[in-house]
Amino acid sequence: MRFGAFVPQGWRLDLTGIERDRHWETMTNVARRIEESGFESLWVYDHFHTVPSPTQEVTYEAWTLMASLAAVTETVRLGQMCTCNTYRPPSYLAKVAASIDVISGGRLEMGIGAGWYEHEHDGYGYPFLDPAPRIKMLEEGVEIMKAMWTEDVVDYEGKHYQLRGAISQPKPIQDPHIPFWVAGGGEQLTLRVVARHAQYSNFGIKPDLFAHKSEVLAGHCRDVGRDFDEIVRSANFNIVCAETEAEVEDKIAWVESRMREHVSEEKAAEQARLYRHASGTPEQVITRLKEWEALGLAYAIVYFPDPAYDTSSLDLFAREVIPALAG
Repeated sequence: MRFGAFVPQGWRLDLTGIERDRHWETMTNVARRIEESGFESLWVYDHFHTVPSPTQEVTYEAWTLMASLAAVTETVRLGQMCTCNTYRPPSYLAKVAASIDVISGGRLEMGIGAGWYEHEHDGYGYPFLDPAPRIKMLEEGVEIMKAMWTEDVVDYEGKHYQLRGAISQPKPIQDPHIPFWVAGGGEQLTLRVVARHAQYSNFGIKPDLFAHKSEVLAGHCRDVGRDFDEIVRSANFNIVCAETEAEVEDKIAWVESRMREHVSEEKAAEQARLYRHASGTPEQVITRLKEWEALGLAYAIVYFPDPAYDTSSLDLFAREVIPALAG
């Protein structure tokens, strides 16, 4: 199994209480810790307003962070889980991504999805379309980015996007192009986009759901003539890791208590519950991830709620969980 970890960027209220002039120092320290600890990749979210509720707390922009983190790391790969296709024209995004791939020496991952956070769309003036047209925009966006990375001059005639003589230089370092992570588990439309275009998928919050979505994806692969095994299946995990179950409970209680300072008690409790599925002692986390691995999970992207304040969960996971499952 392969592993990535998220850098705190504020979206999940994970920089609260830290002075603004220390945010970048905090993010870079965690990024370097991830790089040094044996994770293959580091990740950010592509959002503008905090969750579980919009607040006045910070949320740093994903692609600004991609460029910045590329310059302060050396080996770790850089991803977004996931870029919202509706927030940037795909031709422009292709140019940005290719530039960052060069800056990073070929370490970029292209996480992309149709978008879901309606409050952000409304706030920033982006039309929030129904799912079907949003997913059609996603597919057209992926087609445009791939063309921009592999062709000298791009003409594209889609329902939502049209290009006339687009030139994108530099090309990415990665050959044949930057890998696509198409995130989402919509069975009729999104997983068909995965089958057609993705090198990586990302879906599932519980093992039974992951298994079901995997079967659906396999069916779409058969329909479009794609080898199902070409697609690396990944999922995201919210984890606190500690030496004892009591310490795990203390960490989850800390998450809930901190959330209560910014959102309702109901929302805070809801966030704390997210950690019940995969958190635990190293032995418990390993057991749970092995269940996923048996179902075909090959890449785990882990969100720790506390590394801006305390890296012990991340460190313990890296020291005991990764060696038990890597390779």
